[in-house]
Amino acid sequence: MPTETRAVLPSLAVAPALLRRPANLAALTFKTTAECPPMDGFTGQKRALDAVRFGSRVSKPGFNLFAIGAPGARMQQSVETMLASARADRPAPSDWVYVHNFAAPHRPTAIGLPAGRAPLFQKAMHELIEDLKSALPMAFESEDYQKRRSAVDEVFQKKQADAFTALRDKAEAAQLVLLRTPLGFAFAPAKNGTVISPDEFRTWDEAKQREVQKTIEALEPELEHIMHQFPAWEKVRREEVRKLNRDTASLTIAPLIEDAKTKFADMPQVSAHLEAVRADLIENIGMFIVKPEGEEAQSAAMGPGGPFDRYEVNVMVSHDATATGAPIVQEMHPTLGHLTGRIEYMSQQGALLTNFRLIKPGAMHRANGGYLLLDVRSLLTEPFSWTALKRLLKQGEIVIEDVNHFLGLTSTVTLEPDPIPLDLKIVLFGDRMLYYMLAMYDPELTEHFKVLADFEDDFDRSEANEMAMAHIIANLAYEDKLRPLECEAVGLIIEQAARMAENSGKLSLLTGELRDLIIEADFRAGEAGRTVTTRADVQKALDEQIRRAARLRDRSQESILREIALIDTQGARTGQINGLSVLQLGGFAFGRPSRITCRVRPGSGNVLDIERETKLGGPIHSKGVLILSGFLAGRFALDTSMSLYASLVMEQSYGGVEGDSASSAELYTLLSALADVPLRQDIAVTGSINQQGEIQAIGGANEKIEGFFDICAKRGLTGTQGVAIPKSNVQHLMLRQDVVEACEQGRFTIYAIGTADEGIALLTGIAAGERGADGRFTSGSVNAKVEDRLRAFASIRQHFGDSKPPAAAPEPVPAAPPAPPPVAP
Repeated sequence: MPTETRAVLPSLAVAPALLRRPANLAALTFKTTAECPPMDGFTGQKRALDAVRFGSRVSKPGFNLFAIGAPGARMQQSVETMLASARADRPAPSDWVYVHNFAAPHRPTAIGLPAGRAPLFQKAMHELIEDLKSALPMAFESEDYQKRRSAVDEVFQKKQADAFTALRDKAEAAQLVLLRTPLGFAFAPAKNGTVISPDEFRTWDEAKQREVQKTIEALEPELEHIMHQFPAWEKVRREEVRKLNRDTASLTIAPLIEDAKTKFADMPQVSAHLEAVRADLIENIGMFIVKPEGEEAQSAAMGPGGPFDRYEVNVMVSHDATATGAPIVQEMHPTLGHLTGRIEYMSQQGALLTNFRLIKPGAMHRANGGYLLLDVRSLLTEPFSWTALKRLLKQGEIVIEDVNHFLGLTSTVTLEPDPIPLDLKIVLFGDRMLYYMLAMYDPELTEHFKVLADFEDDFDRSEANEMAMAHIIANLAYEDKLRPLECEAVGLIIEQAARMAENSGKLSLLTGELRDLIIEADFRAGEAGRTVTTRADVQKALDEQIRRAARLRDRSQESILREIALIDTQGARTGQINGLSVLQLGGFAFGRPSRITCRVRPGSGNVLDIERETKLGGPIHSKGVLILSGFLAGRFALDTSMSLYASLVMEQSYGGVEGDSASSAELYTLLSALADVPLRQDIAVTGSINQQGEIQAIGGANEKIEGFFDICAKRGLTGTQGVAIPKSNVQHLMLRQDVVEACEQGRFTIYAIGTADEGIALLTGIAAGERGADGRFTSGSVNAKVEDRLRAFASIRQHFGDSKPPAAAPEPVPAAPPAPPPVAP
């Protein structure tokens, strides 16, 4: 056989200077963050903040804001800062109150007042009623009223007396007496003005008895006529008393009402309500005069529901008259009641009662005329809230809705308060997935939220932006009242921001994690008794954060070091390679090497993905394996049918496998098995591959490299070990300092691979080979060996006439003849 063609490659090793980009401390013009002036916090968010600026100022319906971004992007703080400047351009919103509707008590009336006037109106009405409670009894106890009331009673009594006097005179003339009995009035015979007894009356002769009876019968119609006039006379008396009471009450009430109207002369609705109050007071003056007793007194003293309650004012929302600008309200718990308001009930004697004073405002009332901030995830998890919000935005009114009536849980009579005009700008906050899902499944989203503010996760790393990040770090420390940070400490945090961005040329804007790091570093500085936070404190905080979360990582590495999970870090094996994966658990991610193996034999051209067949492989992973078939079919044995059966598996993987970052490693394993050449086990591989054989970028490059480095370091670095990554991932490297130092000392190497040929040459030490003018690959190259093997498989299939692909892993057939020797390259 010809001698193998050894690989002659340009250096694929990544220079140690490219493995971690340090912060430019010379450009940080301060010793500690105490010297950094405060910044607006808008660094790197121009696109989003332009959207916020536009959305906060446009006044047309539907132009509400939806701010999206990753958790920790400080979206709310940035939006609130922008709104704080925009709110000054909006007029101060109106106060709103509910008052009793005397015409329809179940429909309380909403009245809008200028800012700061609602409490004055409430106080004026309360004082009005309190004054009347004293003034009206005094008016009705006055001498003038008593005289006029006595005059009315005397007229009534005189009519009664005159009627009865005339009738008595007639009765006396006929020797009869008019008597009052328990059953009314009656005539009785008399003698010398004295009523005779029935026994004596029976001693009279019959003629005289009949004469008396006729006289009584003649007088009874007159008595009946008088008795029939009593109700009319009483009605006239009551009307006269009522008129007297109204006149007296009107004279007492008028000055107080007019005084109240004068205070609110510029508000027609208030004047109209005061007139309605005047009319109701005059008609119900008795409750001011008659003191309730017993249960009535107790009920009246209980507050809402008392007899004077309907004259009070329920202030829904009020604003400081001296303040300017629109309110900014955040609702953390957007239930339907908290969002749109609610009607409360109180139990009295086993019954649920309510009135307009039990109407409570919601966040939309408090924010009306300004801005309402809502977390969309919280909003969507509350029943009815999302649909109610859209409904109110479409109506342009705040309507208080009772969820119990939606669910049919109560049949209690409730109120229907007047709706309040809605003048509100709503800002929703959420992650991108929620926004895109809502946009897909709810077409009304873009009708009501036309302005999208998409916050960046990172921004370009430059000297100017590193200084801007230093100001952000200084602001975070200032906001939490932490110690100043030294310049070197800020530099390490900037480097951590680049690592969080997974790009040495970017800086993360997800300052939530940076804030946690600064707080812990401040704690470490305090433990050490320092007045400033140093780089050592920041490094200690980083190390402790990892240590607290790394139990599963340590157990995973322990299983490899104890050879429970089989990973080779030295030597060479055919059809076997170390792939790299990333496990994300909570907020901690770590890299883990995994053994990938491949077995081949003649077949129908299938590359069997065992992960997919066992339903452990996700669709992206399965796609990566299928791409291998395309790569093989487009490169090797183009003049014959593909006669291959190959099985690929990620060994000792007992959970789901997803992602295509192992597809290049799977290809190298497949090529190794076909060419029957061993692969280096001291180099782990990550990278995605396409059908053209190009190695594509993957995520988690730093964690993958560090995961394999940790295993090699604990077993002992040999100087030949390393990791092969896609060339396009070099820009993402922000490795740990110990990894960088090992690479600088030549004890570990990072390789940048651009094509599959470069990768297979690195791993086998044999040239990949190129197809010459004769259509054949370079003799002795890996590609030539693969093509020869595939042609041999095709010959085997043609020899046996096998046209049916195996449905599963092939079973051994004892009677099968031995395979012919492989075709020499």
